[in-house]
Amino acid sequence: MPESTSSPAREHPLPQGSSGWVRVRGAREHNLRGVDVDIPRDCLVVFTGVSGSGKSSLAFGTVFAEAQRRYFESVAPYARRLIDQVGAPEIDSLDGLPPAVALKQSRGGTSSRSSLGTISSLSDVLRLLFSRAGSYPAGAAHLPAAAFSPNTVAGACPTCHGLGVGRSTTEELLVPDPTLSINDGAIAVWANRGWQGVNFRRIASELGYDIDLPFQQFSREDRDWLLFSDEEPTVRVNVREGGNDRPYNGTWYSARNYLMRNYAKTESESQRQRLEPYIVVGACPTCRGKRLGQAALAVSFGGYDIAELVAMPLSRLCEVLDAGLDAQAHGADEHGAPAASAARALVRDLGVRVEAIVRLGLGYLSMDRSSVDLSPGELQRIRLASQLRSGLFGVLYVMDEPSAGLHPADAAALYEALRQLISAGNSLFVVEHDLDIARRADWLVDVGPRAGTEGGRVVHSGPPHALEHVTDSVTAGFMFPASGPRPREARTPESWRRLENLSRNNLRNVSVSIPMGVMTTITGVSGSGKSSLLADIIERVDAHNEVEASPQRIISIDQKPIGRSPRSNLATYTGLFDTVRQLFARTADAEARGFTASRFSFNVDGGRCPTCKGEGFISIELVFMPDNYSPCPTCAGSRYNPETLEVRYDGVNIAEVLGMTVEQAREFFAAVPPVRRALDALTDVGLEYLTLGQPATELSGGEAQRIKLATELQRPSRAGTIFVLDEPTGGLHPANVRYLVEVFESLTATGNTVIAVEHNMDVVAASDWVIELGPAGGDRGGTVVAEATPGDLLRHPDSVTAPYLARAIG
Repeated sequence: MPESTSSPAREHPLPQGSSGWVRVRGAREHNLRGVDVDIPRDCLVVFTGVSGSGKSSLAFGTVFAEAQRRYFESVAPYARRLIDQVGAPEIDSLDGLPPAVALKQSRGGTSSRSSLGTISSLSDVLRLLFSRAGSYPAGAAHLPAAAFSPNTVAGACPTCHGLGVGRSTTEELLVPDPTLSINDGAIAVWANRGWQGVNFRRIASELGYDIDLPFQQFSREDRDWLLFSDEEPTVRVNVREGGNDRPYNGTWYSARNYLMRNYAKTESESQRQRLEPYIVVGACPTCRGKRLGQAALAVSFGGYDIAELVAMPLSRLCEVLDAGLDAQAHGADEHGAPAASAARALVRDLGVRVEAIVRLGLGYLSMDRSSVDLSPGELQRIRLASQLRSGLFGVLYVMDEPSAGLHPADAAALYEALRQLISAGNSLFVVEHDLDIARRADWLVDVGPRAGTEGGRVVHSGPPHALEHVTDSVTAGFMFPASGPRPREARTPESWRRLENLSRNNLRNVSVSIPMGVMTTITGVSGSGKSSLLADIIERVDAHNEVEASPQRIISIDQKPIGRSPRSNLATYTGLFDTVRQLFARTADAEARGFTASRFSFNVDGGRCPTCKGEGFISIELVFMPDNYSPCPTCAGSRYNPETLEVRYDGVNIAEVLGMTVEQAREFFAAVPPVRRALDALTDVGLEYLTLGQPATELSGGEAQRIKLATELQRPSRAGTIFVLDEPTGGLHPANVRYLVEVFESLTATGNTVIAVEHNMDVVAASDWVIELGPAGGDRGGTVVAEATPGDLLRHPDSVTAPYLARAIG
């Protein structure tokens, strides 16, 4: 029976179909200011607010964190002793909380060997299908499922060890100048005068080769033996030094074997870099890049081996497997069961799993897509597809921007998937900037009104339509705009650049025209080839610059992390921390103690905490669960030792500076131009809510990209630069998007060019030129649907983007 809805904290009744409230009282995580809020269960609840307002602190840092803490409390005493170390959210009480599952945009655990197939379990089913119901060569023994995995000893290609990559070399690489003799350095990998070079020249001479003869005059047989032989003879080398004979036994390696052996064995990065110019990387010659052993590749299903199937777009895979069932009508598996029966069951199971992923707009992906190459948004939707199949009931799913990286045309399928979780008897709390999803939610919690210290309170909690009259809400102005889009004047390109026959991934000899001195957006449905086109544009411009007397500067700003460890942060990446440390070193107290700027670095012994080595936290291993982190017990997370923290600049210590938000630091360092310049740039790109010491590992891809952009903006301007960005609005509220558009407009106003891949229609509407790729994703994309101004795109009959762009243009 539903709980009573009477409560002084509630302004709106319980939505229809809800079984009750999740009651939050006194939430104080991060910037939350004693938040009291009631949120309905069994509903789609969307959390909105500008970036840094506190919405994630409420949804993840409070609600999910408390659910996780209660889970630990319910398990064995061994795990329970870790509760205090894992930490509890800052909150007075939280009632009515179901068990929770978090689906965040994170890459945790991805590697070059993991793929979409492995993280979604599709590979497990496909390997079983080939093992039980594949078509084997006559007389071949049935293979276990493990034999079809490149990540096992049984399945991996013995040459490349399951990587699919082969390293080789050529005569041209080994002998760049064949007019030289061996003694003069013809075999470049031995050209040095160190011991190895001298040794091999001596051995070659003892073997009867004329080391003073130009290499090109050797016979083909002799050249091949010197460079590529696998023979390793040991010969007596006669050396006379200082009037004495000093013979020794020397073992010969061909130039190729010497190169590959040393490249594989060396642990020296400089040695590896010295050898790499002699190596060409390509598909493994044994498996032809398919990563598997020959026995596994000899098995087929529907006329395809398993490597060919995992390379297919998921949108095509089920069709091929269904056709393959016709070929399985005869024969039996190793257990004597009918192969056709096993195939039908496995294909049906695989089809259900694949269809869940395809419905979320990911049909363009293939099972062999490396998890490293999947965006955080794609990873989250793959995990969502697994939850759609799980059949869990009564669970609270907490999600982080599931629409990230989706074209508006793909978002409709996402919304249906979210509703499917609700209809299965679950609750869904979603942090989201897509206002179309927010409008269609059952309940909306708007946090703000602004970021950082000016946020942290619930501005509205109730039905989405009721937000319209909440004057404090920044979100309301975008969900219910009082006027249409602001008018803008079209800019005239300074010139045009034609790029022809671009081919990468699914691009098919694409040719495009790029206007210079204005802003171009590349759009299209997910998987249509946008990022591939961007990469090809960068490559073409770089290649053109190599032969130009006046090369055009190109700055590519991607979403890769600004660092792989918590030691890298916003302050260190932008360079502003160098100036801050110098300010501390120049204080009277620091000079009296003999402290230099390095004393205030948490990466150097002397000033940092000896327990956590300047990281500010310690790792707690939970055996079968992901590691957790807690503040260092010695420095309480400050990163520094007590002596360093005693030094103050204008009343604050170095740890307190790292704890400031960009907004707070702008005011504090207003009189320090180098620091203020960096902080102004960070504010311009919508990052005023981040703290200076926020670890790189806690930043989203969009935040990392905007930090890189801010780092470029603080440098002296140089007209004529091309700025290239891939989805720069990821994780941004519409209010922050507006500021980012103003940054792009200021760049083009000073003679620069901006090229951005974007799904955000406000950015597309603000651009001067639009290139739309499609018409669909994967192998059904990769072509230019339209090249036009935003206004002209609205009239293009084949544009998928046009209906959504029309709403942004007004």
